[in-house]
Amino acid sequence: MSQAKELQDLDLRHIWHPFTQAGVSPAPIPIRQAKGAILIAEDGREFVDMISSWWVTLHGHAHPAIVKAVAEQAARLEQVIFAGFTHAPAVELARRLSSLLPGDLNRVFFSDDGSTAVEAALKLAHQYWRNIGAPERRRYLSFEGGYHGDTVGAMSVGTKSGLFDHWRDLMFEVTTLPFPATWEGDGDAAEKEADCLHVLDGFLAEMGAETAAFIIEPLVQGAGGMRMCRPQFLQAVAERLKRAGVLLIFDEVMTGFGRTGETFACLKAGVTPDLICLSKGLTGGFLPMSATVCSDAVHDVFLGGTLDKAFAHGHSFTANPLGCAAALASLDLLLQDETGARVKAIEAVHRQRLFSMPAHPKLARHRIMGTIAAVDVECPDAGYAAAIGPKLREFFMALGFVIRPLGNVVYLLPPYCVEEAQLHQAYDAIERAAVEVIQ
Repeated sequence: MSQAKELQDLDLRHIWHPFTQAGVSPAPIPIRQAKGAILIAEDGREFVDMISSWWVTLHGHAHPAIVKAVAEQAARLEQVIFAGFTHAPAVELARRLSSLLPGDLNRVFFSDDGSTAVEAALKLAHQYWRNIGAPERRRYLSFEGGYHGDTVGAMSVGTKSGLFDHWRDLMFEVTTLPFPATWEGDGDAAEKEADCLHVLDGFLAEMGAETAAFIIEPLVQGAGGMRMCRPQFLQAVAERLKRAGVLLIFDEVMTGFGRTGETFACLKAGVTPDLICLSKGLTGGFLPMSATVCSDAVHDVFLGGTLDKAFAHGHSFTANPLGCAAALASLDLLLQDETGARVKAIEAVHRQRLFSMPAHPKLARHRIMGTIAAVDVECPDAGYAAAIGPKLREFFMALGFVIRPLGNVVYLLPPYCVEEAQLHQAYDAIERAAVEVIQ
């Protein structure tokens, strides 16, 4: 029996994979090694990773600078309880994140992944109002189609993503408002935005005094289908929330660290939130880690002489030194001129190829935001469970590409090290799929 087959058999016997129906899905492909944008399977096949392994791999797999940083940190300090202790990698990472973020987003709370970063932000917003004597502010707002993670609080604010029907009775109530979902060349963009703002105005007039926070994926809703909006829409939303005294939370778990063409989407949008959630690309894809960063004004409300005002929340691996070391090395790479040039080159290829695709009656809403490109396949069962998704995924895999559609949405979100030739070949595969798979 080959090593690949043995691993597959053991995997099928013992492992439960995420977002997978094991009853019908093909056996998982064992990966032996990865370098740059290439995944190498146990059987020798190679795949170009065009989705950055669920959007986490910024600079490519096994980047030597991050490998070196993690190895050196492991030899010094691999873990220490973060209650009552600190360490240089965490202090430096918090300082650098604060220096890159706008306004007074200076207070960093470390946790484990995107979901836990969101949970921390939701709990902070809730306790903030209790600490200042306004416990009636308990309501949360989110956008239709938003996805913020899989823990209970994160599911609650992402309930209209269509992924959580089984657990609806566990969730707290959240008001979900319409999202404009616009794209370049959308002639109805201004009207869509005005309609959404009108609904927001009505809600704030009636319930604003009872609302704690509005959580938003800025500029791009990731798992909801790479749905995009314009910066001016977010600016208008932020102005209304500020007037109503409602906290603004930006979930930049996916959009952070250069994905939208700027270091953070909040900078591209020209909006400074009260809290921001960061993860995925934070460590360059090497280790699980996240950060919830809040303003000084929010942080200072938790100060006092007793524990009852403190934020009594934490995780075993908070500010893990290895994760901090990986994140610092990743930031060094991110801020290099070479990385900025690569990000611009990726967007340039997106613009060259996506908008020049041969006309197809079922491909619609071509859209780009920095290194993210997406197009919808129009079909009767549109959504995350659309039947076309698995068919396209298997088609792309057979051609040597990891392109994993979000239901009927085909998207590319490659690591910054991707070669232009590889990106052009991925677009060739998409154009071929339009002829051979999308009927």
